[in-house]
Amino acid sequence: MLYNYLISFLLAVPLAGALLILLIKKDKENLVRYFGLLISVLTFVVSLIMYFGYDSAKGGFQLNEKYMWISNLHISYSVGVDGISLLLVLLTTFLTPLTLLSSWKSITKNVKEFTFFMLLLEVGMLGVFVSLDLFLFYIFWEAMLIPMYFIIGIWGGPRRIYASVKFFLFTMFGSLLMLVAIIWIGVYASGTLGHFSSDLIELYGIGPSIQYNIQLWMFLAFALSFAIKVPIFPLHTWLPDAHVEAPTAGSVILAGVLLKMGTYGLLRFCLPLFPQAAIYFAPYISVLAIIGIIYGALVAMVQKDMKKLVAYSSVAHLGFVVLGIFALTQESMQGAVIQMVNHGLSTGALFLLVGVLYERMHTRLIADYGGIAKIVPVFATFFMIASLSSIGLPGLNGFVGEFLILLGTFKSSVLDSWWFAGFAASGVIFAAVYLLWMYQRVVFGEVKNPKLNELKDMNKREIFILSAIFVFIVWIGVYPNTFLKVSETSTQKVIEQVLSIQNNGAK
Repeated sequence: MLYNYLISFLLAVPLAGALLILLIKKDKENLVRYFGLLISVLTFVVSLIMYFGYDSAKGGFQLNEKYMWISNLHISYSVGVDGISLLLVLLTTFLTPLTLLSSWKSITKNVKEFTFFMLLLEVGMLGVFVSLDLFLFYIFWEAMLIPMYFIIGIWGGPRRIYASVKFFLFTMFGSLLMLVAIIWIGVYASGTLGHFSSDLIELYGIGPSIQYNIQLWMFLAFALSFAIKVPIFPLHTWLPDAHVEAPTAGSVILAGVLLKMGTYGLLRFCLPLFPQAAIYFAPYISVLAIIGIIYGALVAMVQKDMKKLVAYSSVAHLGFVVLGIFALTQESMQGAVIQMVNHGLSTGALFLLVGVLYERMHTRLIADYGGIAKIVPVFATFFMIASLSSIGLPGLNGFVGEFLILLGTFKSSVLDSWWFAGFAASGVIFAAVYLLWMYQRVVFGEVKNPKLNELKDMNKREIFILSAIFVFIVWIGVYPNTFLKVSETSTQKVIEQVLSIQNNGAK
């Protein structure tokens, strides 16, 4: 019986945990930390039960729940997961306890409030991935902004207020246009269904029948909101500020999960709801994705701050994901989904490692380091593996995603040109340049800063956190089929929904 309400339970556990934390006295900081960690681990356990209960061969949306919420408008609490959203749910529930654990010593003020906002943020992110009603999706999409705004604004760096306000305004601006489009498509559906509808499954059947020129505008309204969140060039300017000013835990969640909400939105809503518009805009968005890949890499090369370098690398890596989505082939789509997970693991690990150095030295400038390989050999080893993972070394996770995306892009009939894959491949070379160059300057050479001699190597807690991530970095690199088979049927269905329009000869 409980299995029928598994997704509701997944959302209820962190929400109840966040509310219960408010009842704990403020001076009981250790109790708050342990309780928050327990709740996040329990949420991860629930997501694992979902994973083992999901039939990947069958595909489609499973574990569905639907209850009428606003009956006059036929708006319902409708949730479910398919192979795509399930992987992102697992990524979210996996990273959240690790980020709480990483903040054990670094977050010393307002621990109760920090843990509350982290759990609330988890509810918002999970809600986005499981919503099958556009109105419910929009509520979770907006609700997620509030805890992230406070996490950056209260526990961030010197320019935290500027960064949090910029993050909030950018995302809000795009979201308002999406709300207009949601209302429009709901009203349009009433002509076919006889009532207003925001049910995603119903709208999948109606979306392709929308007039072509209207589809173009609807697609743009949705895509702008998601493009800001990804972020796609040139809408990326909020990201470096948010990353640099956010605390380590905030940066890991921001890079690991929040950016994937944008690519997930493109995959879940823009493509199936507006297939004709998706095919029309695919080459243009792919060009922006490739510009993002190259631009993000070139800007990363000249960064003096390690955290800012990793932040710009996200612009480049997410460019690969967007390119994979709009190449509209089975290989590229599978590559895009697995690359979402890969980026969350690899970039999350890099942010955690930069955080380890910052906690000890209180500086992130590359020039302040050098020659630390002999002083902190364990850290240097972890840092090397994380960097190679992000570059896309064969045998590690990054290679699988990038290879599939480039292969699928090369075969794409929608893009119909080899140069998309050719230019995108240059991003792999640039990634090696900026990450290995940073690694060389930070880890090798002479110790010019005498303070570095007092640097302590990673402790057991930090080793445990990074080891947990590295298990999956190697697992995906060596045997990706464990994860690819989960999303295979779901990605195939998305491609069929879009390309069936093209194959039928529709304009």
